[in-house]
Amino acid sequence: MPVNETSGRTEVRARIALDSQAGTSAPVETGTVIELEGVDIHYGQVHAVRGVSLPVARNQITAMIGPSGCGKSTVLRSINRMNDLIPGAKVSGKVTFHGKDIYAHGVDPIAVRRHIGMVFQKANPFPKSIFDNVAYGLRINGMKDNLADRVEQALRGAALWDEVKDNLKKSALALSGGQQQRLCIARAIAVEPEVLLMDEPCSALDPIATARIEELMNDLVRDYTIVIVTHNMQQAARVSDSTAFYSADVDEAGERFGFLVEFDDTQKLFSNPSDQRTEDYITGRFG
Repeated sequence: MPVNETSGRTEVRARIALDSQAGTSAPVETGTVIELEGVDIHYGQVHAVRGVSLPVARNQITAMIGPSGCGKSTVLRSINRMNDLIPGAKVSGKVTFHGKDIYAHGVDPIAVRRHIGMVFQKANPFPKSIFDNVAYGLRINGMKDNLADRVEQALRGAALWDEVKDNLKKSALALSGGQQQRLCIARAIAVEPEVLLMDEPCSALDPIATARIEELMNDLVRDYTIVIVTHNMQQAARVSDSTAFYSADVDEAGERFGFLVEFDDTQKLFSNPSDQRTEDYITGRFG
């Protein structure tokens, strides 16, 4: 995939799509692709995440770490409106993509997800052939021209082509766990998103498969902006450029909620964190 041409075309399409839905003001031309400002997330009456603000830089890997129940996956899902699919979920504050509020009136969440793709914790290939798994999103998005070439390009982008090129008609369910996860990455990048969200993509994989996914992320970040949620602090330290540390607390009503403690350059956050709570977590004193 040519870095300049493809990512440039995708970025323009993303801006046009959101501009047509939510006003005509010019996008913000900075190194920040996504910005969260004072984001609160409710599930019904439960105020699950409170006051999250952070930028996501273009063509970098941003990691989100923290103990279970601190809201990092919930925040990740807010970035492409996946929380819309949960009954009673509500996101307030602002989440912008190239300066456009993705929660503004008239913005199509399906269009948002088209440009901000997602890979889930557990590989979830469809019970279809390898080819049809990758072609699925292309077909429903009307990207049917040169379908075989697009599928090959996505599989190459996910470092899977050489392993499956002679078995494209076989069931995706016959692949190993690591191959299935790379297939899901191929399916996500086939429709040429600009941003790729990854929610614990290696948690169910063995160390060898995990290393392959980490190598793949380092390759993909040349063409995509990546946000990853991980419980593995060593993984965050290895692959990310910036890291957000989340924690959880209980309010006066006894309600547990998640919040952002600190966001910084990964090397600095792990070597010289600004907040004692971050240091306590990364040194194993809690969490």
